[in-house]
Amino acid sequence: MAAIAPPRAGVRRTPAPAPPGTRRVRMRAGLVPWVFLAPALILFTLFKFVPMARAIEMSLYEVRPYLGDRWVGADNYRQVVTDDTFLAAIWHTVLLAVGQTGGSIVIGLILALLVEGQAKSLWFVRTAVFLPTVAAMAVVAEVWRILYYPAADGTINSILGWVGLGPSQFLNSQDTSLWSVMAVGIWRGAPYDMMIFIAGLAGVDRTLYEAASVDGASGWRRLWHVTFPALRPVFAILLTLAAIRGMRVFTEVFLLTNGGPNGSTEVLMTLIYKLGLERNELGVAAAGSVVLLLATVVLTLAVQYGRARRADR
Repeated sequence: MAAIAPPRAGVRRTPAPAPPGTRRVRMRAGLVPWVFLAPALILFTLFKFVPMARAIEMSLYEVRPYLGDRWVGADNYRQVVTDDTFLAAIWHTVLLAVGQTGGSIVIGLILALLVEGQAKSLWFVRTAVFLPTVAAMAVVAEVWRILYYPAADGTINSILGWVGLGPSQFLNSQDTSLWSVMAVGIWRGAPYDMMIFIAGLAGVDRTLYEAASVDGASGWRRLWHVTFPALRPVFAILLTLAAIRGMRVFTEVFLLTNGGPNGSTEVLMTLIYKLGLERNELGVAAAGSVVLLLATVVLTLAVQYGRARRADR
């Protein structure tokens, strides 16, 4: 009986091909997720990417319904970046985005630290605090319009009178209207940030607090050296979400002031809306939309790049 020679060293053995049935099963398993994703992808393409591509195309034309579009190239973009109305709207948008982002994150963190814990009674407090986020913006705007009633006997003016401050015009004054809208945005966004902070605080290792207490660290030092470092990913996520939300602010301004008085609260979204649907300047409105899209993309990429650099350290 001949002995079977052992395989020589360095010679790779070719694996046996998988049976046809196994390959078909793997192919079907790989197609199953795409079958479930297909309806959403189709809808997303029809209602997101197709309109986006159409807006980019319209931004290069003077859109004239029933008369035919006329090619203008970059003229619409030139108007966006040079027109005083657009520049003022961009400035108001940036100011609102920065103010609402910073205010909602700070107040959301304070609220999260106050209501964070395992007590069963806290669920009611968290639910009550979270209500502004889930309330319809139309209702919220109407409530704040009542609170901002500019007469001396208005709700907020009455409270200001108790501490010796004079009545304010709030939404009716060019000096205070933008800050009044910003306050509404912060009031609405802070509870959302609070819930994300609470989720982040739940993941902080409690032994770190115990070790800091044993070392004699004060509450502020525990917050600065334990809580804040553990919440860095949460801060990055909230900064991205809140900044994008602030750049695309529309509903608050539209319902509270509609860009007034005298354009003091006009933001890019409300100006685009008016140009496209009220003045029928669809090409310029599309160019403004593309500029807003690019600003949002750049902001998102900048935040993600910052997160990646911190993660590599």
